[in-house]
Amino acid sequence: MLPLSTAAVAVFVAFQSFAAGPLHSNPDSSAVRPDSVLPANMTLSVALPAGLHLRWVNDTVSPSDTVRKPRQKAFVYSDGYDTRLTIHRRMSWAMLPLFAASYFSGQQILDKNTAAPSWARNIHGPAATGAAILFTANTFTGAWNLWEGRHDPNGRTRRIVHSVLFTAASAGFVYAGTQLANDAEQSRAKRLEHRNVALASMGVSTFSWLIMLIGN
Repeated sequence: MLPLSTAAVAVFVAFQSFAAGPLHSNPDSSAVRPDSVLPANMTLSVALPAGLHLRWVNDTVSPSDTVRKPRQKAFVYSDGYDTRLTIHRRMSWAMLPLFAASYFSGQQILDKNTAAPSWARNIHGPAATGAAILFTANTFTGAWNLWEGRHDPNGRTRRIVHSVLFTAASAGFVYAGTQLANDAEQSRAKRLEHRNVALASMGVSTFSWLIMLIGN
């Protein structure tokens, strides 16, 4: 506890500061700071918690470690944005089983060629086609929503990174499903390339999806 005399001086200083009104930074002002009202042979000493210091900010005392966080700006989206976002998210979850079906059936065809089981040959084409439809729909909904939210600073970097990665994965799937798929019928080397490009595209698109899933 403060000594009685020091406590009395503190009360006196508070009264003088209140009576003097707001303090100003103008050196010509008649307002006084607390140290100017103390007797010449007396100083005011108040113990502060470790790591806490006082400084003058706009002529008021405040903790030097105070940090004000910027507030996020509010941004209004249309009802269509929410509808497209719901479609985009639900179709993204369908991506994983399509990837699994494409991979396992394609691996059978790669390893056994014409001797691959019928289920692998029957599943691989429709799974790849389903993935192509999904990516087309999500490209449409995602691009539309990205354009509508172009002025929204909240999460903008995450949305842009997601879009770039998704576009790169889409390009990889197009290349694997057109040029390489045709050549894979006649060459094992092309079948290997087809698989590797498809796997890389799956990895990129999954990472892109996780960025948005974890970020939200």
